[in-house]
Amino acid sequence: MSSAPTTPPSVDKVDGFSRKSVRKARQKRSQSSSQFRSQGKPIELTPLPLLKDVPSSEQPELFLKKLQQCCVIFDFMDTLSDLKMKEYKRSTLNELVDYITISRGCLTEQTYPEVVRMLLELFDSEDPRERDYLKTVLHRIYGKFLGLRAFIRKQINNIFLRFVYETEHFNGVAELLEILGSIINGFALPLKAEHKQFLVKVLIPLHTVRSLSLFHAQLAYCIVQFLEKDPSLTEPVIRGLMKFWPKTCSQKEVMFLGELEEILDVIEPSQFVKIQEPLFKQIAKCVSSPHFQVAERALYYWNNEYIMSLIEENSNVILPIMFSSLYRISKEHWNPAIVALVYNVLKAFMEMNSTMFDELTATYKSDRQREKKKEKEREELWKKLEDLELKRGLRRDGIIPT
Repeated sequence: MSSAPTTPPSVDKVDGFSRKSVRKARQKRSQSSSQFRSQGKPIELTPLPLLKDVPSSEQPELFLKKLQQCCVIFDFMDTLSDLKMKEYKRSTLNELVDYITISRGCLTEQTYPEVVRMLLELFDSEDPRERDYLKTVLHRIYGKFLGLRAFIRKQINNIFLRFVYETEHFNGVAELLEILGSIINGFALPLKAEHKQFLVKVLIPLHTVRSLSLFHAQLAYCIVQFLEKDPSLTEPVIRGLMKFWPKTCSQKEVMFLGELEEILDVIEPSQFVKIQEPLFKQIAKCVSSPHFQVAERALYYWNNEYIMSLIEENSNVILPIMFSSLYRISKEHWNPAIVALVYNVLKAFMEMNSTMFDELTATYKSDRQREKKKEKEREELWKKLEDLELKRGLRRDGIIPT
């Protein structure tokens, strides 16, 4: 029996937004549950005494044995299997938390390999209760042992890179991101180069995975924590999001728009100026989306007072970017709720800068008239060509004289 089972390849590329694919994934995981047991035999863990019940001289060795026991993976897809052993492991994890909290010197060089193996590798457990205990343990270890902090960050970094570029399957991403949120909050200023690199090379690419919805809230929190620490990171973050913007998944677009609003809530005006053009070009595409939830989420930006103040200060740049999309949608969009929201946005723009609004309206109408004129000329030209082809055909057939 392997204590660190590998994920079946067929599960790795599951689309996190498709109910059908999630259902298939669950079926495949259930079918592959044999990896957790030996030829259908139940898992048996030898009960060990409580740490508090043995002499202090025996506690380090017992602590190691309990760590090794907690590395055993159970199949939680089968809710009726190994119930006694699952409960034993749960209570053991709880005991380890208490032991680390009250004991000094319990983590020695000898225990480090086992501790790292269980805290980090077991985050791939399918049982959320187990991951929650592990989260508590790892967070306390990180807080108490300064010498282990860089190592823990590096191992989390490696787990995420493997998740993004190799497997796209790891159950504990959300929990690890929760721990990172607290870690980032405690970073000293100025930020080290390694922390900035982690943001750009690891956290931003996490947006590309299909199962983003399972941990997006925690990921967005980490991103915002970084920007509150160092506002100069705003430009590379937003440009990174633009680079990985979803092309075919509307649910992910809605998530990206929500995260962007969180970023804009804390952005400094000097940083907003640097990214306003690519940002609002993307927002203009979103409000033009035929998927009403994407368009609606983008238009809700104009309900945010702080974002509105930034838009107003830079209306001479943003209004020309947004105007043609908004005006066209107001006349053509299929959803009346979206049309109503667009009218409110156009009204807000008109109040911000009436002179430019009138100029853009006149220019838009003039351009549309020219387009219609050209379209009419093209239609007339095609009709003449079709008539000529018809006459040539009739002549070839001898129907009309040459």
